[in-house]
Amino acid sequence: MPVDENYTRVSEFVIVGFPSLQPEYFHLVAWFFFFLYLTTVVGNFLLVVVFALECSLQKPMYIIMVSFATVALPKLIARYWWNDGALGFHTCLFQEQMIHYFGSLSSLILMTMALDRYLAICFPLRYPVWMTNRTMTGLTLFCWVVAHIFAGISTVNFTMMPFCGPNKIVHAFCDTMSLTSLVCGDTTRQFSEAFAGAMFVLYVPLSFIIFSYICIIIMVLRMASRQGRAKTFSTCATQGCIISIYYIPRFFVYSTPYFPNLKMTPDKRIATTLFYSLLPPLINPFIYCLRTKEIKQILKHWGRSNFVLLRLA
Repeated sequence: MPVDENYTRVSEFVIVGFPSLQPEYFHLVAWFFFFLYLTTVVGNFLLVVVFALECSLQKPMYIIMVSFATVALPKLIARYWWNDGALGFHTCLFQEQMIHYFGSLSSLILMTMALDRYLAICFPLRYPVWMTNRTMTGLTLFCWVVAHIFAGISTVNFTMMPFCGPNKIVHAFCDTMSLTSLVCGDTTRQFSEAFAGAMFVLYVPLSFIIFSYICIIIMVLRMASRQGRAKTFSTCATQGCIISIYYIPRFFVYSTPYFPNLKMTPDKRIATTLFYSLLPPLINPFIYCLRTKEIKQILKHWGRSNFVLLRLA
């Protein structure tokens, strides 16, 4: 459909959030998301502090754990706390860029973690030579840069698209699918490009992750020591849990438009999206602190030291 060249571009968008949520539950939902936000930020900040202060944790497998973000929650909290869901045009595009950047980054980081475990278990003698701190830092920086490229393509396209009418985003944040539905005119090409980019950055890393874990399982089953097999499976189970939470819900959200039998209401789609976006950074500190021996020992040491200082004071 052609667009009038004299149209007035939308100056702001409005985050609707859960469309079926009744107003009497707004403050309860705001408190819930505020608790999630505070827990995520504090937990990951403490994890980063532990990594920075303890030289023993500055190993390849820990460098890749410091990427986290909660760019969607502040505005969502404001939406339900003060009924302030308005976002300026460029602010919304910035949020869209960062949402998809961190989504792409998480996928690439998970692939890097799988590569680290694959080399450590399948090539234990060469692992210290190949996966040095310098190598892992370089891979992490590479992931950060590449993730911006995939997210940036959609953002640049949106700056050139006509937004001339509706401005209500039926979602918890600005994202590609929500913004595409608000564009005036035919968006088939833009949606196809965005979908293809999302599938590439999600499922190419997933393919490697599956391949690496198959190799790891085969290698573990060949181990003579039952204790060694149990320890290796325990280490991989932590990452496998995060990988499952990240990829499986995404598959349903992205695939729904292409399968008539897979129908999701707006509320279910928003809840599923928030689940796979917020849960990994929320539980990462707890999983790694509870399942990583070095971190547990350091936290116990810190706890004893602080207890002794308090008694002396």
